[in-house]
Amino acid sequence: MSNDPLLQPYQLKHLTLKNRIVMTSHEPAYPEDGMPKGRYLAYHAERAKGGVAMTMTAGSAAVSKDSPPVFNNLLVYKDEVVPYLKNLTDAVHEHDTAIMIQLTHLGRRTRWDKGHWLPVVSASHEREAAHRAFPKKAEDWDIERIIKDYADAAERMKAGGMDGIELQAYGHLLDQFWSPLTNSLESPYGGSLSNRMQFTFDVLSAIRERVGPDFIVGMRYTGDEMLENGISPEEGFEISHRLKASGMVDFLNVIRGHIDTDAALTDVIPIQGMANNPHLDFAGEMKAATGMPVIHASKIPDVATARYAVASGKVDLVGMTRAHITDPHIVRKIIEKREEQIRPCVGANYCLDRIYQGGEALCIHNAATGREQTMPHTIAKADVSKKVVIVGAGPAGLEAARVAGERGHHVVVLEAANVPGGQVLLTSQSERRKEMMSIIDWRMAECERLGVTFKFNTWAEADEVNAEKPDVVIIATGGLPDTDVLAKGNEHVVSTWDIISGDVKPGKNVLVYDDAGDHAGLQAAEIIARSGAKVEIMTPDRSFAPEVMAMNLVPYMRSLQALDTTFTVTYRLQALEKDGSVLKAHIGSDYGGISRVKEFDQVIVNHGVIPLDEIYFDLKSNSSNHGEISHDQLIEGHPQSVVRNSEGTYQLFRIGDAVATRNTHAAIYDALRLVKDL
Repeated sequence: MSNDPLLQPYQLKHLTLKNRIVMTSHEPAYPEDGMPKGRYLAYHAERAKGGVAMTMTAGSAAVSKDSPPVFNNLLVYKDEVVPYLKNLTDAVHEHDTAIMIQLTHLGRRTRWDKGHWLPVVSASHEREAAHRAFPKKAEDWDIERIIKDYADAAERMKAGGMDGIELQAYGHLLDQFWSPLTNSLESPYGGSLSNRMQFTFDVLSAIRERVGPDFIVGMRYTGDEMLENGISPEEGFEISHRLKASGMVDFLNVIRGHIDTDAALTDVIPIQGMANNPHLDFAGEMKAATGMPVIHASKIPDVATARYAVASGKVDLVGMTRAHITDPHIVRKIIEKREEQIRPCVGANYCLDRIYQGGEALCIHNAATGREQTMPHTIAKADVSKKVVIVGAGPAGLEAARVAGERGHHVVVLEAANVPGGQVLLTSQSERRKEMMSIIDWRMAECERLGVTFKFNTWAEADEVNAEKPDVVIIATGGLPDTDVLAKGNEHVVSTWDIISGDVKPGKNVLVYDDAGDHAGLQAAEIIARSGAKVEIMTPDRSFAPEVMAMNLVPYMRSLQALDTTFTVTYRLQALEKDGSVLKAHIGSDYGGISRVKEFDQVIVNHGVIPLDEIYFDLKSNSSNHGEISHDQLIEGHPQSVVRNSEGTYQLFRIGDAVATRNTHAAIYDALRLVKDL
């Protein structure tokens, strides 16, 4: 028996959990037609295989037709969900892992123009800022109907083999009844705290009538809205005591904060650059006050923090949800004393931000997550070992080297710089994004374990690559900033890379022209603004920094707004003229009819990169495939077999930004899906 606090079993009612690490409720947006089909099952089964004690499915499975998901959630108001749930729960139980599901009615946290176009309903007419819908104030028949919907859904979950359910009560309908800010009803459901909680107890009573006293029912809720006139900590403790006293709740999943704006949601679920485990102590206070079993999750990304959370007695079960999105095999690696091999969560939040903007959760540096049906988390050995030469040690090159090493190939990496990292090394110079460097550090450690050879300070030429006598050559050289975007005056601009790296000092009156909408533009702007300069960020887009996405945008906006930065959308920088020490910026608009001139002393351009691909074209004629990739073979997971030159001595491929400007996830996905079949 291990003495590790994380590996101790835990008894939750009749359910024995094999350790203390869980995945809390979350929706990766993988359902098909609102059902947990193959992709959904494969995702949760992989985490069960990795040893997690319990996985909680469906952040916010919808119990009612007038609770339409704002992204792709499970629709548990449909009877047809039961057989799909049975397949899912059987797959998870096969690995001795428990599985629960979160049920909710979103209340005002949705839109009326989704699903069946039914009115949004809440305990008042107060609109939620994030989703913008003005709700109908619930009538008595609405309340009766929704109580029945909860009970119906709970019964389906039990029939589907779930070990229990969790009710969502922060920002959703249950807690919209609790909060004085969102409940303007009269008795019996409005007014006093007792009245505001009555709806919840009616829901719990209806559920218990259907599922019985033994089925596990928990509550994920806020104990402190952190809003003036909202649920205070004192009221939160009283709510907790009342939930316990009801005898209908078996565990508490405690959070703190509110989620009705992007900024508030980011404080509840912090991203990179923000403090780890900000609400752990508060959860511990709730456990101490109630004596109830307590689960907690909020940026607990590493094993050491999770171990402390349990060993200190602050929680009984610790949620490492985003960490398991990054590495599904955390527990197995702890058991096998391979913690150093755990792929680290870097808090980039590509997972959560993408469910709104990209329609699915993906991990910024584990391209197998969400693709378990086609991409492996564990790399199989190749039948034949090959010599693989990789040019470039950025994220694409290092992932290619890692996967090739796992395949058992002899791998050599040529890198022009004296250290690895590529663009990740640059972006991690910012205090806000320093966690990104773990993407590189982890891969370097894995490559060292796998015996990959690195040659730094090596500018690869064709002769040098050919001298290695490779079977496969992969070009992962990335790109260089593209600043040649103006009709006139390109020689006067500075790239975002120049500012971020410190090679160029900020001016005093600076325009950051952001035509890419990614992190580089905001990072440069923040550095400039912190220097005391006057900064204007201009974009021709109709939305600001669209590639950064909602929760990642929050820390930037807090900083830049405090530094009095000007934000200008829908205007395009067309040309620059130098007049002494002044740059005259000629500004137009894609919408037409606008021509303006503004003066700056420095202009920064963010417009992606141009591939650094000379070495690729130098090698192309000597390759067997002339660099061609069969898209069909790539997508279907078959080895590349294109032959365009029968006398070629090696296969040649290029990946990442050496092909075209994309992002870190795309670069890593390029490498994984190509090299896994070499």
